[in-house]
Amino acid sequence: MMTLSRIQQNISANHPLPANQEDGKTRAAVALILHEDNTGLQLLFLVRAEQDGDPWSGHIAFPGGKLEPVDIGPREAAERETKEETDLDLSQADYFGRLDDVVGATLPVVVSGFVYNVEKILLPRLNHEIRESHWVSVEMLLDPDRHLQHRFQFQGTDSIFPAIDILGPGKPILWGLTYRLVGQLLQLGGHGLPGMSPTT
Repeated sequence: MMTLSRIQQNISANHPLPANQEDGKTRAAVALILHEDNTGLQLLFLVRAEQDGDPWSGHIAFPGGKLEPVDIGPREAAERETKEETDLDLSQADYFGRLDDVVGATLPVVVSGFVYNVEKILLPRLNHEIRESHWVSVEMLLDPDRHLQHRFQFQGTDSIFPAIDILGPGKPILWGLTYRLVGQLLQLGGHGLPGMSPTT
């Protein structure tokens, strides 16, 4: 069974791999926010609002966004963007650590992920960039019946990516950079996604 203490222990021993500072790639940072109660572990996801010009329009995502000149570094950007998008103040949360950076396969972006724990379920107050928020059980993320290979079209090209159906029919599915960050988190808890080796 995946536990908060196991994730905390493994992430504290982890040595995250930052991506190379490649010219032309947008730097972004997100927050992976956990909560554990008697039903198990839960993870906060957002569904972004549909906006013209936003490549992640309508997608499942974590709170976060681009680094701005006011940010000291990516962790500060993740916390600032989380506050702007959800009104959640992560300075009051337990900070566990940083994941390996992930580099976009279809877009020139590098995303850093930072893991937090909150003692109680927080109900986000969403700004105009966010359509919905969902606390999703880790058990659901691990359910093999929810895993699929999904065909996406990007800039006129069809590609197939691994994905997880966490919200049900007619809703967006979890894939891409967010899927890869979820995979890292689950590995730290000892449960890899298909094709990923679990951390011992």
